[in-house]
Amino acid sequence: MAIAKQYLKTKPVVKVTFTVPAEDAKKVAVVGDFNNWNPKGSMLKKLKNGTFKGTFDLPKENSYEFRYLVDGDYVNETEADRYQWNDFAGAENAVLEL
Repeated sequence: MAIAKQYLKTKPVVKVTFTVPAEDAKKVAVVGDFNNWNPKGSMLKKLKNGTFKGTFDLPKENSYEFRYLVDGDYVNETEADRYQWNDFAGAENAVLEL
């Protein structure tokens, strides 16, 4: 898994690209604070090599809790900026610092 951040000089947003290797998965979405944990509109596209990838514009100077939703199961990003316990989820969420 990987996260790439591209800071834009002309806009107060960061282009964040999420990459998830999941050859056997049918659907992968990224859900978090930035989209009210709703997978609608945050599905990643499956590439020919079996990797799922998607780029989203997120407001900079924020931090966001997030996880991947892989065929209905929540998975944390291994390269997150940090992790934070979430009582609602009863687990740690990955955190993205922009």
